[in-house]
Amino acid sequence: MSLNKNKFLIYFSFFFCALALAQESETVEQDSMAMQQLEEVVLTGQINKQSVDKSVFEVKVIPRETMDRLAGNTLADVLNQSLNISIQPNPSTGKSSVELFGLDGQYFKVLVDNIPLINDEGFGNNADLTQINLDDIEQVEIVEGSMGVQYGSNAVSGIINIITRKDSEYQWEITPYLQEETIGNEFSFFDQGRHIQSLSVGHRFSDKWYVNGNVSHNNFTGHYNHREGEFHPLNDGLRGYEWLPKTQYSGKGLVNYSGKNFRSFYRMEYFNERVQRYDSVVRENYNPSTQTSNPTATDAEFTSQRIFNHFNIAGKFLQAITYDISASYQQQKRDVEQYNFRINTREKFDVDSQEYESRKGIYSRGTFNDFFQSEKVGLQLGYELSNIKGYSSPLAGTFSGNSIDRRLEAYDAFATAEIELGQRFSFRPGTRAMFSSQFKTQMAHSLSAKYAFDNGYQLRAVLGTSPRNPNFDELFTYFVDVNHDVRGNTNLSPERGISSFLHLKKNFFPEDLAWRLSSKVSAWYLNVDNRIELTIVNPSPLAFQYNNIDEYRNWGASFTNKLVHGNLQFDLGLSFSGESKVLNSEESFNDDYLYALQVSSNIGYQIPKINTTLSLFFKYNGPEYQFVLDTNQEDPSFIRSKRDGYGWMDGSIRKTFMDNKLHLTLGARNLLDITRINTSTVSSGGVHSSPNNGLLLGYGRSFFVKLLYNLNI
Repeated sequence: MSLNKNKFLIYFSFFFCALALAQESETVEQDSMAMQQLEEVVLTGQINKQSVDKSVFEVKVIPRETMDRLAGNTLADVLNQSLNISIQPNPSTGKSSVELFGLDGQYFKVLVDNIPLINDEGFGNNADLTQINLDDIEQVEIVEGSMGVQYGSNAVSGIINIITRKDSEYQWEITPYLQEETIGNEFSFFDQGRHIQSLSVGHRFSDKWYVNGNVSHNNFTGHYNHREGEFHPLNDGLRGYEWLPKTQYSGKGLVNYSGKNFRSFYRMEYFNERVQRYDSVVRENYNPSTQTSNPTATDAEFTSQRIFNHFNIAGKFLQAITYDISASYQQQKRDVEQYNFRINTREKFDVDSQEYESRKGIYSRGTFNDFFQSEKVGLQLGYELSNIKGYSSPLAGTFSGNSIDRRLEAYDAFATAEIELGQRFSFRPGTRAMFSSQFKTQMAHSLSAKYAFDNGYQLRAVLGTSPRNPNFDELFTYFVDVNHDVRGNTNLSPERGISSFLHLKKNFFPEDLAWRLSSKVSAWYLNVDNRIELTIVNPSPLAFQYNNIDEYRNWGASFTNKLVHGNLQFDLGLSFSGESKVLNSEESFNDDYLYALQVSSNIGYQIPKINTTLSLFFKYNGPEYQFVLDTNQEDPSFIRSKRDGYGWMDGSIRKTFMDNKLHLTLGARNLLDITRINTSTVSSGGVHSSPNNGLLLGYGRSFFVKLLYNLNI
């Protein structure tokens, strides 16, 4: 279970030998990083595609180049280094959760080409970022703050929009790659480590037709950390894994047509993930007459399958009005197979298979622009339709006593305008009406403005609202027996979210191609009221029900900088925020603001003579506080809990050969060797550490090597 050092020495030896040869044989020089900083074009929330500087919204862009420097394979690999985003992996389920401004995945949307992505638990929300493959992604766009007008309900804290590749300058593109990673200090080519293989093929038939396809396999074999795996026969608590084994298969395809005034594409994806859970409790089944044992254990295997279809058409009619219409059918389900396992003979018996969670969705979105033949005024009208059918078995939730099988329908219409008053000032009002089969009619509103000063400063102000609809458990849970009475509430109202952001941005040295500096100061305030919490509705006998009662507030400020000089690129961001939870669901609560600090930075240096890029990424998550329910007292109450701060560092060396066709990347994740961080409770008696309740964040320092070949014809 230890790292096979000899095999990795081979990788490093190969790299440095090739590096030495390249110093003599390669003379191809790459442009400096400053020359490569092209004008970023964004789609998210825009009336028409436009550059970041011209957008009224403040849009963060994570380009493909950053993903390659990180050697990221999933969206979690990339967003783990982003400011104001916190990713929490769960080693016991294989999933990961994510927070944006302290609000979990129910409060922001993950989109693919402006279409919400379905998952086991939601439609655009609660996405597991480790299930989103990066192989065909061009860039990731992040808009912070309520985006209810453009993207409807559940867009309270923001939007993460994944933009996929739809064209190529080459007639043929064939790109295979292999990636091998250690899991902590554990690695072997088949039984330990992370093993990734991928093949992408793209072909341009003509100036109008382009197709591509991708298949990939990502095998995470699990992390032992002194445990003994699935075949351990003793009941000593050492059977199984600390981080569960997980295997993913992904297949994607695209057909794109681009004409003069018409374009369309069809994109499909099939995703399959298998997570295996092995019980640490072993029944030894000792037979005294034969003095033999036949150890067994109860295990489970979870399988997720996603089918994604997206058909889009865009163009002009009446020689002026621009339309963009998408239709999508998606499905993701999670099945569970529970069984008993004979460890010595490796046999399954008493197998019980059932559907665990499921979402099916039909979705359509359309926008219509350019009603006025004017560069000063733009109007966008749009609609959004969704029909979601959801299912959860009793195993899927803590309180789900009966299976939940329900359908939710939504019919939205929205309008937004962009008005320029002179060359300096523009503003954008918008409104949306939301009609639902479950809830009363809701409205979302937004008002954004941008002002350009003489000295190059840009000021943006963004105010927006968005509701958060109750989820299936909150609406339909019914778990009643002699010891429990927990019920959903179909009369719940959506939560109401509002946010305001202020951004001051300046690009320095605009005429100097050797220097580029972009600095931005941001401040924000978010408020969510009508929050849904589980409340006591009857003290004796004790009964619980979900109700609209609590409130959440978050305010903060950030300072971000991007400096590019020649072959050097440096990014630095600092964020300070405070959050408050008004727990009206409890008789005694504390609504004090609890504060947190984040620092995010990365540095990249390019050596053109040897076609090599060095990268280092670092993020510091300061101590975080929250109020947790203390059930160890006779009268349970909320107390303040502290989570220790920690730093996360990743690094890589990327080298290209053969006129940029062959890419070799060596790197390390979690260089600071973070595994578990402690939590503690703060009370009037002092600080009490709770290491047993510490948070498991990583499996230690890991190393990877990635070999990619680009055949472009």
